[in-house]
Amino acid sequence: MSLGNIAFLGSGETSLAGGRVFEQLARQVEGPLRIALLETPAGFELNSPQVVGRVADFLKTRLQNYNPQIDVIAARKKGSAFSPDDPEICAPLAQANFIFMGPGSPTYAIRHLTGTLAWDLVRARHRLGAAVVFASAATIAISGHAIPVYEIFKAGQDVYSVPGLDFFANFALSLSFVPHWNNTDGGADVDTSRCFLGMDRFNEWCKLLPDGHTTIGLDEHTGIIMNFAKKEVQTVGVSSVSLVRDCDPKILPSGITFPLDEIGTFSLADGPATGISPKVWELAQSTPEPDPANESAPSDDVLRLAAERQSARERKDWAAADIYRKELAALGWAVQDTPEGPKLTKS
Repeated sequence: MSLGNIAFLGSGETSLAGGRVFEQLARQVEGPLRIALLETPAGFELNSPQVVGRVADFLKTRLQNYNPQIDVIAARKKGSAFSPDDPEICAPLAQANFIFMGPGSPTYAIRHLTGTLAWDLVRARHRLGAAVVFASAATIAISGHAIPVYEIFKAGQDVYSVPGLDFFANFALSLSFVPHWNNTDGGADVDTSRCFLGMDRFNEWCKLLPDGHTTIGLDEHTGIIMNFAKKEVQTVGVSSVSLVRDCDPKILPSGITFPLDEIGTFSLADGPATGISPKVWELAQSTPEPDPANESAPSDDVLRLAAERQSARERKDWAAADIYRKELAALGWAVQDTPEGPKLTKS
């Protein structure tokens, strides 16, 4: 079993900071990049295709060197024509090696993903190595205990907690996330930190959690990347994250790396398919992976164009480099810029 890396972002998935996170994870994905963007959290919005479409457009540009295949999974609502249980709608998830879920309503996402094919596929593909990015509302939805933000902040309900999708339940870890941790939209008049709840209401919510529960607060345009292979966590972005136990935050600045077990002990003691139906697990495993033996070697012309593109990049002639990239694409090759140098793959 090779668990994929997971990034959690407090906000700003289409910002400069978010783009860097996407690119860092994309560099570590083996084979052609197949990205699935899950629409469910925004499924109640009339313009949900546009909400997720903006992320798709951003990734097409930001990750263009990886020549990604990008699919928007229109799994908007249970029992509808766009159901998260529809095998045809969810088919790209079964082949994705990079999955994103972001803006919308946390409680809506919980209601319409719990127990569905789409959610089982997300978890299964991660356990088979797919990279995953959760941002904004999705970070709350996948928590063990979730904040009903709109119900409290907009509708004025008393502070309470709801069971989340609990992504890490089968890892024997009780973990929740709060994005927009340092939000200041309310200015000097209204405390909108802690995902718009404010300090006092967040503390009320925190006291409702069971002993031993861990909450991670994610500042705006800031997050963490969990690397299960290295057993470490990297803080990324422009500010800091907060590790909260017993309602007492420990602040971790951006740009540091710390052991994964500082968050908790992750364990899939009963095997990688724990908690996932055998049928879905088989479906997730049946994804055809690229066979390196079937990859033809680049021709002399392709190698020459790649070398000329690299020379153009080194002298910062970006226009010329882009022309060479398009010529390579016309010949059926994509070039990825990695720390070890350019990498050619069949497109």
